[in-house]
Amino acid sequence: MRAGYALDHLELLETEAIHVIREVAGEFERPALLFSGGKDSVCLLRLAEKAFRPAALPFPLLNIDTGHHFPELNDFRDRRAAELGARLIVRTVDDALARGLATATPGEAGRNRLQIPTLLAAVEEFRFDALLGGARRDEEKARAKERFFSHRDAFGQWDPQNQRPEVWQLYNGRLAPGENMRVFPLSNWTELDIWEYIRRERLELP
Repeated sequence: MRAGYALDHLELLETEAIHVIREVAGEFERPALLFSGGKDSVCLLRLAEKAFRPAALPFPLLNIDTGHHFPELNDFRDRRAAELGARLIVRTVDDALARGLATATPGEAGRNRLQIPTLLAAVEEFRFDALLGGARRDEEKARAKERFFSHRDAFGQWDPQNQRPEVWQLYNGRLAPGENMRVFPLSNWTELDIWEYIRRERLELP
């Protein structure tokens, strides 16, 4: 390869992630992009922009609001969606608790666990068949076993022993009724890669 056409480390990661995002748009009927406003999802949204702009994003943004967000975070979320002309879907843990979809444990301060039933209810409500997320393999040992296309059964469960092979960047998106796919374009990124990409792209953070 000629030196003038060589890609650096971040450009290779960017190219890989954009390819995965476009595969999702091509293979699934009702995908959505999970947008929390955190550093990983900010990068994921920029990659989605690069994958499809100047056309509109071919999927909505889905945010699960824990009820503990800083107001600045929600303002940033709403503004970014408006700037892109993207449909923003917000579902809240408070509403899930009120409807009996989630149950809080006495003395439990955090709400990360309560996001799971809230998210699963949104998947069922909108019949999403794929969710693009910003998880990375370097975050924890369980994540290291994830593939780009991570199959979920009809109960939203992940079976690490039943992962589909991903050879030559070929992804199996076939689903049975009720199943869905979680897709992680940032799988091969590290936290340092995320911060370097934010600096290079001059991305705004809330």
